[in-house]
Amino acid sequence: MSPNLKPNINFPHPFPASWATAFGEDEFGLWMELTVKEVKQTFRWIEAGWFLMGSPSDEPERFDRETQHKVTLTQGYWLAESACTQALWIAVMGENPASFKEDLNNPVEQVSWDDIQKFLIELNKLPDLNAYLPSEAEWEYACRAGTTTPFSFGDNITPEQVNYDGNYPYNNAEKGLYRKKTVPVKSLPPNDWGLYEMHGNVWEWCDDRYGDYSSEPVTNPTGATDGTSRVLRGGTWHYYARDARSAFRYYGTPDNRSYYFGFRFALGQTEAVKQARTVATDRQAVAQTVSGDDASGQDDYK
Repeated sequence: MSPNLKPNINFPHPFPASWATAFGEDEFGLWMELTVKEVKQTFRWIEAGWFLMGSPSDEPERFDRETQHKVTLTQGYWLAESACTQALWIAVMGENPASFKEDLNNPVEQVSWDDIQKFLIELNKLPDLNAYLPSEAEWEYACRAGTTTPFSFGDNITPEQVNYDGNYPYNNAEKGLYRKKTVPVKSLPPNDWGLYEMHGNVWEWCDDRYGDYSSEPVTNPTGATDGTSRVLRGGTWHYYARDARSAFRYYGTPDNRSYYFGFRFALGQTEAVKQARTVATDRQAVAQTVSGDDASGQDDYK
């Protein structure tokens, strides 16, 4: 367990939740399973804690938009251990928008931020579920899993760990495999908190509007209060290894679909979490000047 975690603070209550079809504890911690029309999705309990969000100034191939700052998350949350699969999307929405349909365990892609809001509305018809997209801070905290290196796996990655374009390795590493497509979820190694493909495979939408970071410590940040673009994280099968770093930030307009845009979602947001997110947003509205970017980030990169 990372020393930055707060064990037993905001322990999930109730545990198990009413929606759980299975639950337990393993080497990664607590887990619960959701079943929708016989399609199963496992969630990992992410304990409250703090971390350094963004990248240090000496991290190779970093961008200025990755200003490093301390973030405290006062509430734990359940996070899907993998990106949403095509099978789960079909179970909820009744159709499959993805490009790579050879395996229903591939992550769903070709979904916009707006599309995902409709998915969450449908899913939340199940009682006590409270499904939502994670904030950018929640996403990076979980991706890092207690690490401070460019990747949760260390200072570099290989295509055996992460699905990215192996023709463009990170920091002068050797070239490797370029799969030219997504791979099924949970087919590559997890991070230390039991989360799969947080690096690569598909970009993952976050709830936040995209904007500049504060350099000051923040608590429960919820992103910019202005602007149209929404945050995407994690890199993709089609992009450079650099873009799969834990700190790398990407963005797109909420109606933007692509064969490398997917998502994972969180569950069990309590009223306390909602209140914390509202308070944080109100404080940011007063304290921050936000850039208000409206365009997709894709033209800045590959």
